[in-house]
Amino acid sequence: MEKVKPKTRRRRRPARRVRRVVIVIPSLFTLANLFFGIWSIVLASQGDYYRAGWWLAIAGILDVLDGLSARVSKTGTAFGAELDSLVDIVSFGVAPAVLMYHLVLADLGPFAWIFGFAYVSCVALRLARFNAQPEDHAGGFTGLPSPAAGLTLATYYPFTQTDFFQTYLSHLPWSQIVLFLIMALSLAMVSNVGYARLPRIGLRSVKGLLGAGVHVLLIWFAIADRDIFFFPLGIAYLMYGMLRWVAAAFVERGDEGTEEEQPDLTLHQAPDTPPDQRSQHV
Repeated sequence: MEKVKPKTRRRRRPARRVRRVVIVIPSLFTLANLFFGIWSIVLASQGDYYRAGWWLAIAGILDVLDGLSARVSKTGTAFGAELDSLVDIVSFGVAPAVLMYHLVLADLGPFAWIFGFAYVSCVALRLARFNAQPEDHAGGFTGLPSPAAGLTLATYYPFTQTDFFQTYLSHLPWSQIVLFLIMALSLAMVSNVGYARLPRIGLRSVKGLLGAGVHVLLIWFAIADRDIFFFPLGIAYLMYGMLRWVAAAFVERGDEGTEEEQPDLTLHQAPDTPPDQRSQHV
């Protein structure tokens, strides 16, 4: 019996070490996300707007891998959630704002940078609300996700370099359009407008197969011509939530027999239950 105990201990130690390594992996993805966010800021300050935009796209992919690895390994922690939020403020808040300042805002007057400040503030508010009022996001998001907003701005410049833009869209007043876009993205993030998430991938159900097909289609379009694909996709996603919210408002107003509340476009909503009674989601 005395010889069995040391062997049992030796077997448990490698398992514990593997567990520790698995726990660290999501945080490594998060820090890599931060690395590309900072690199994007440096490139934007040097005038390399094309690479600055696409490094933010890489940061977005790493943000997805962060959450995916935490869910698959079941190693999500409160520390990882807070770290992810802090990094997202940089990669999808400060970095896109700096990029748009050098691209557009700097030419609109000495105080146009305030629009960049407002955008970063809305990213911070959106992430703080997510952490303070966690909800079940299985069906979608409340407010536009900050990575979607940041990547929409990040892919603007690559889109302007396409032949399609130069031929059909270059004559439009893009300075004013981008300014309006920044405001729309900011308000969408802190609103209560619902946004659907991408369907989950699976091989055992029709829904899962459709989700896999959607992901394959997105990857194919991204590989075929990423410069012309992502910015219109971001605009479409933004408008999707807004139009669905407006449609729901009209439908409910026309329903005289119901006493349900109208959808409310607000910056902040008090929780119905104390924080310690709500389920936590990373």
